[in-house]
Amino acid sequence: MAFARLSVLVSLVLGAAQIANAALTKRVTCADGSVTANEACCVLFPIVKDMQATLFDGAECGEEAHSALRLTFHDAIGFSIHGGKGGGADGSILVFNATELQFHANGGIDDITAGQFPVFQRSGLTPGDFVHLAGAVGTANCPGAPRLQFMFGRPPPVAPAPDLTVPEPTDSVTAILARFADAGFTPPEVVALLSSHTIAAADVVDVTIPGTPFDSTVGTFDTQVFLEVLLKGRLFPGNGSQPGEVLSPLAGEMRLQSDFVISQDARTACLWQSMVNDQTRMTTQFKAAMAKLQVLGQDTSKMVDCSDVVPVPAPFAGPIKFPATFSQKDVQQACPQQRFPAISTVAGPAPTIAPVPGS
Repeated sequence: MAFARLSVLVSLVLGAAQIANAALTKRVTCADGSVTANEACCVLFPIVKDMQATLFDGAECGEEAHSALRLTFHDAIGFSIHGGKGGGADGSILVFNATELQFHANGGIDDITAGQFPVFQRSGLTPGDFVHLAGAVGTANCPGAPRLQFMFGRPPPVAPAPDLTVPEPTDSVTAILARFADAGFTPPEVVALLSSHTIAAADVVDVTIPGTPFDSTVGTFDTQVFLEVLLKGRLFPGNGSQPGEVLSPLAGEMRLQSDFVISQDARTACLWQSMVNDQTRMTTQFKAAMAKLQVLGQDTSKMVDCSDVVPVPAPFAGPIKFPATFSQKDVQQACPQQRFPAISTVAGPAPTIAPVPGS
């Protein structure tokens, strides 16, 4: 009888758990047929559709997608855990663009703010919700990317962020880590956020070569940038040495000074190297750091998780490879206590990397 009673009790507990789980995962079908966990998110699906068609050239991982992700960072990092450095992820960079685009560190993002503004105006969203939804949607267009979180419900910004909150490629590692720490980020989170450079390009470091990518697979969200930043430099891609860049391993590719010094510094070198050829580590840590970045300065208790409106990115085909003519002997390894991963090399002559189309 004891066993029978125990069996009945277990069945009741399991049944209650199943009912609770069903309640937690209840889905809502929106007017357009989209399905979401929260009815408040239904208004976002048509906006996402409009973004994909008008901002992202039909859901491409192109210049606009890269720039939308960059805009989320430049907007959100205007924040300090000690106060006095802006409202964080509030969209101030979009509506106070006449002020914030004058900051030196914000050079090159005038095109994306101009492109986003008319879509924002017809969306009905607050500036912060629009900027950070666009960043998540644009990133989702890149194969290999994580599906970023999107929290819905930011109030309008009240003022522009002050200058000197965005780290620059000429900054020292100490200065970069200090600025991020002031915004609440640890060194591992800093390196994780730099994963964004896998789909990024430079427009104003050398103005003679706009759209110069930071790795050889700029249309894919992969760990190639962490590998190629470690390779021995051979040349400058444009008009000689410019502030903020160091010698690049590949023609047509730019290596930011800040990326290189972070890859070599004792405080961050092993964090950097650990990303090489570890897609899961990179995407998991990037997603977590972005979830934190995109709500800086916001009251999340008043926001709704609408992450399921963000498209699901295509998977990473992988694996990464050394560019043709490069191998382990070309790695400037600054973390000898970690074994460097075994990576094969692409066959053929050394490539010349093309600029990002539309830059």
